[in-house]
Amino acid sequence: MIKTLTDINITNKTVLVRVDFNVPIKDGIIGDDNRIRAAIPTIKYLIENKAKIVLFSHLSRIKEEADKSKKSLAPIAKKLEEILGEKVQFIAETRGSLLEKSIKNLNPGEVLLFENTRFEDVKDGESVKFESKNNDELGKYWASLGDVFVNDAFGTAHRAHASNVGVASNITESCVGFLVQKELEMLAKGIDNPEHPFIAIIGGAKVSDKIGVIDNLLTKADKIIIGGGMAYTFLKAQGHNIGKSLCEDDKIQSAKEYLNKSNGKIVLPIDSANAKEFKDVTPSYSGVDLPDDEMGLDIGSKSIELFKEILKDAKTVAWNGPMGVFEFNNFKKGTVGVCEAIANLSNAFTLIGGGDSAAAAIQLGYADKFTHISTGGGASLEYMEGKILPGIKVIKNK
Repeated sequence: MIKTLTDINITNKTVLVRVDFNVPIKDGIIGDDNRIRAAIPTIKYLIENKAKIVLFSHLSRIKEEADKSKKSLAPIAKKLEEILGEKVQFIAETRGSLLEKSIKNLNPGEVLLFENTRFEDVKDGESVKFESKNNDELGKYWASLGDVFVNDAFGTAHRAHASNVGVASNITESCVGFLVQKELEMLAKGIDNPEHPFIAIIGGAKVSDKIGVIDNLLTKADKIIIGGGMAYTFLKAQGHNIGKSLCEDDKIQSAKEYLNKSNGKIVLPIDSANAKEFKDVTPSYSGVDLPDDEMGLDIGSKSIELFKEILKDAKTVAWNGPMGVFEFNNFKKGTVGVCEAIANLSNAFTLIGGGDSAAAAIQLGYADKFTHISTGGGASLEYMEGKILPGIKVIKNK
């Protein structure tokens, strides 16, 4: 079993917590603070148990020196203070004497947040990627600042960075926080130990992004519904005319192989909502074969009904990827339809694997209708592929 926060004595210890505060910021204003709120239970527990708390996170990508002025965590420290109702000391450094002294002077129950870990990717104008490439010396340095490491950033668990794998490898005690603990429990229940019938729904643009997921879930799911742009590669593999729709020609052979070995488990759309170009226009509709001059941008109403019929008796549903271009008003019906069908299931365990499908469910007002919406797009996708996440593995191995 993986060590969790309650397995470790943290009283009077300096606890380094990797959080995921990678939130949208424009002109210093935070657009969506969900990720900050998601870390609150762990931070509150640490405060109540008299730990000295050092938080750190990345924000966006830092490719050049100029990026730093726009990507500081300073506005996030203010927002965190507001949500937490406690003072948050912000140190605008990723290393150095000010940071070290400030951490040493922390009293039990006090909170400090230091600067964007990705600032370490650029040094003196050079792209060095110390954080992103898990620089050994940086991991050791950050680990030296505390006694215990808590990984509560599920969104970056699939990456081996200095701020997760680097710190955990160089500190004596480490564990996962409540957010990561919940993610792992929910994903295990939905993917590894599902109650049957287990229906997986996979959408999004590219087959290449989801091959690992299809591969892993073919052995676990009772049915795999495929929608979104990736469906047209499968339809072409079946010999259908897909017009100008998105297609990965180099994946047609793979699609054929999956269809052959799925024994009818893979379910594809039976109609399509189309446009002549990639624009939010009134759709024209076709069956499974499209006119030569049109591209499919969503599934049609017959596909929605077919998918609803398959879903109605499901006991477990895992959904990753929208059914069409849901950002376009005219092409969101498929995603809305599937979202509604899952949201209205009674007595089913329903899981959204982060990313665009999570955004769609939240945007459409169905967030509270799902058992669990993952906070990590890439991490939950890799979990659904059956991969071991490096940020988690290093804690298991301690």
